[in-house]
Amino acid sequence: MTIEQFLGNIVIHILQPLVGLMFVVALVIFFWGIVQFIGTSNTDEGRETGKRNLVWGIVGILIMVSVYGIISILLGTFGISKSLFPYLGI
Repeated sequence: MTIEQFLGNIVIHILQPLVGLMFVVALVIFFWGIVQFIGTSNTDEGRETGKRNLVWGIVGILIMVSVYGIISILLGTFGISKSLFPYLGI
């Protein structure tokens, strides 16, 4: 097994599902924040909780999107062909 195959297996079988799961969690937190913000708009505490969830949802989404960029940079740094990772979309 070459290093490219080993890294490919790690990316495809571990990192990609993990990033996808975390992306879904961030989206759920974001949408839950919207529901809280709108649903409890008559109280200050409810709006603050909704805002906090909105912000953390956006932060989570940005982190998950940047992970794909980091993986792309690492692949380029180590000279690994990106064609080995068709599911990354990079």
